[in-house]
Amino acid sequence: MDQLLTMFIDFLAIERGLAKNTLSAYRSDLKEFFDFIKEKNIQIEELKKEEILAYIVNLKQKKRANSTISRQLAAIKAFFKFLQQEGIVIINPTSDLEGPKKQKRLPQVLSIDEIEKILEKPKNNNPLGIRDKAMLETLYGAGMRVSELINLDVNSINTDLGYVRCVGKGSKERIIPLGNQAILSLNAYLKGARNKLLKNPKEYALFLNQHGRRLTRQGFWKILKNYAQQAGIKKEITPHVLRHSFATHLLENGADLRSVQEMLGHVDVTTTQIYTHLNTNNIINIYKKSHPRA
Repeated sequence: MDQLLTMFIDFLAIERGLAKNTLSAYRSDLKEFFDFIKEKNIQIEELKKEEILAYIVNLKQKKRANSTISRQLAAIKAFFKFLQQEGIVIINPTSDLEGPKKQKRLPQVLSIDEIEKILEKPKNNNPLGIRDKAMLETLYGAGMRVSELINLDVNSINTDLGYVRCVGKGSKERIIPLGNQAILSLNAYLKGARNKLLKNPKEYALFLNQHGRRLTRQGFWKILKNYAQQAGIKKEITPHVLRHSFATHLLENGADLRSVQEMLGHVDVTTTQIYTHLNTNNIINIYKKSHPRA
């Protein structure tokens, strides 16, 4: 089973170009499944639908969330599809299995006023403050994932033409326009602050920590949390909240769904459609506040 798992993970990495975090999730989910069937003393080639259903029941008994069970079943289904393609199994026991329905949770978003309060907090009188301002403006201005932000290199941005080039999930590259505030902040950072943080001339990372190395996800998260606290924001703040806010504010101000999908780097437009629910909620709230008979 370990050998089959290695083959499958290699297939996902090479053929489908999945990110390391995604590969790690597949590996972890399948290892848990393997431990279950090892206890039952069942060979992969002999596995039937009933055993997989028993595993799902086992997960429910452990009080796993529906989203977790759906993810694990998706990993098992992908694994058996691969085994069938490779001729290792003849019948795919997962072909007609469906996971529990996921409960759609609307993402947390900040209002434009809350965003502005956070963006006002970094100080422009020291290199770290100038860097922080540039990072926050870029993350909110381009709607990137935090992993995409910290992986930017100096040559990833073009402030003259006003765009950023980033590599997202599955190593897919996309070009995102930058707003004037993000461009101004990035230029201020590049013209002096970055050089003051730089220790090694061969370091090409755009955003550097105080040791002159590429900033980490954890480092950025702490920075964002600190500014949110300074701004008096009581909501739970993560870097992804700025991404959700970016999409929501675009749609609320007339952007079309297809364009927002492109900027977010979503493969499927249905992933982006969750933001239309937020937009609908906003319309309902406006109606209730504005209509005399509401």
